[in-house]
Amino acid sequence: MFAVLKTGGKQYRVQKDDVIRVERLDANEGDKIKLDEILMVGEPANAKIGAPMVKGAFVTAEVVAQKRAPKIVVFKKKRRQNYRRKKGHKQQITLLRIKDIKVA
Repeated sequence: MFAVLKTGGKQYRVQKDDVIRVERLDANEGDKIKLDEILMVGEPANAKIGAPMVKGAFVTAEVVAQKRAPKIVVFKKKRRQNYRRKKGHKQQITLLRIKDIKVA
């Protein structure tokens, strides 16, 4: 069974025991959280599609870690103008392990 869930403005296709990286959630390591914005759920042959969300469906997940994503470099340059700016950014992420997918 799989589910397509929405969190942090992005959509993720998950199955049981998957580990996903999502935008930072306000939870501690080891916490169990319930994600209830489910867009699609079921088996590939007969999936249930929500309009926009599937009623009564939710995914339970465990917070594995709170960390930061690898650094990306933002470099701006205008040629022949002696203009160069270099900045780095590390996004805050949460690692989640999917424990269970329920449909009511």
